[in-house]
Amino acid sequence: MNLLITGGAGFIGSNFVHYQRQMHPADLIVNLDLLTYAGNKNNLTDLKHDPSHIFVQGNINNRKLVAYLIEQYHIDAIVNFAAESHVDRSILHPEIFVETNVKGTLALLHEGYRHDIKLLQISTDEVYGSLGSTGYFTEDSPLQPNSPYAASKASADMLVRSYFETYGTHVNITRSTNNYGPYQFPEKLIPLMIINGLKDKELPIYGDGKNIRDWLFVRDNCKGIDLVLRKGVAGEKYNIGANNEYENNTIVHLIVRELGLNEARIKHTEDRLGHDQRYAIDSTKIKSELGWQPECSFNAYIPKTISWYANHREWWEPLLKDRVKITQINQIPHFPNNVWYKNY
Repeated sequence: MNLLITGGAGFIGSNFVHYQRQMHPADLIVNLDLLTYAGNKNNLTDLKHDPSHIFVQGNINNRKLVAYLIEQYHIDAIVNFAAESHVDRSILHPEIFVETNVKGTLALLHEGYRHDIKLLQISTDEVYGSLGSTGYFTEDSPLQPNSPYAASKASADMLVRSYFETYGTHVNITRSTNNYGPYQFPEKLIPLMIINGLKDKELPIYGDGKNIRDWLFVRDNCKGIDLVLRKGVAGEKYNIGANNEYENNTIVHLIVRELGLNEARIKHTEDRLGHDQRYAIDSTKIKSELGWQPECSFNAYIPKTISWYANHREWWEPLLKDRVKITQINQIPHFPNNVWYKNY
């Protein structure tokens, strides 16, 4: 299979690229990534000389580029990881999220339709909104996004559905819970807490810290995405979650203990706007229909994740030097649509 993987230099995307190279070494991967702040070529260093992995820097909104790659490399399917994904950033600049997450998905859908190939949209459980203390979201739960980020992903999901209903395009959507693992950009909770701990900084928790998330090791998500790509029924959606629900407080205290830190380093800060209380999804469908099961237990893989960041300072330290605090972002970056190159 020849795959066009968009956003393949990001956290989940790069882990998926590595999963594909391991599980399906005969496949060709064309990896299209704009390399914004969260896209990192160093996530793919070990594939630099792999002839079956072709890296292209470019914008998914550049339809001529997308069409060229589909035709040049005889692409069979598009897997769309490309997205702005940080809620805090979406609160300040929602227009960037619409540009990439909505318009970008539409561009890929249109080229998929024109070339009669399937598209797998990587979405999020955040499109469902917030849960109370009980219950689970299913694939049929209404979409009730509460942040501009979640709204942009829900909008993209609706476009994906429309291309199936209107044009008969082979599409699928996966919606996973919070991922953790190697190569995650330091702004997200787990890597931020680990790195702050390693750098003798405070560990900030939003609000009372009682917000609950279901944590999924990224490789288990990649396994589920791969199953949907190869076996998913056209037009169907699949939830992917591991039923590892923990309060943010619990996660941060766990990291403090693993790193041998003083709990006085933990500081509660003003809560985030529109902070959803709980995410939890029912993964019965992907388990029963496609045979997916999570393999990476939280108790085993959260220590491994902490160790990975502790042992890969050369990966994350350069990111901190270039990092702009979310409160200091005051302009929208401009990325040209026609700049791209292959490989490194």
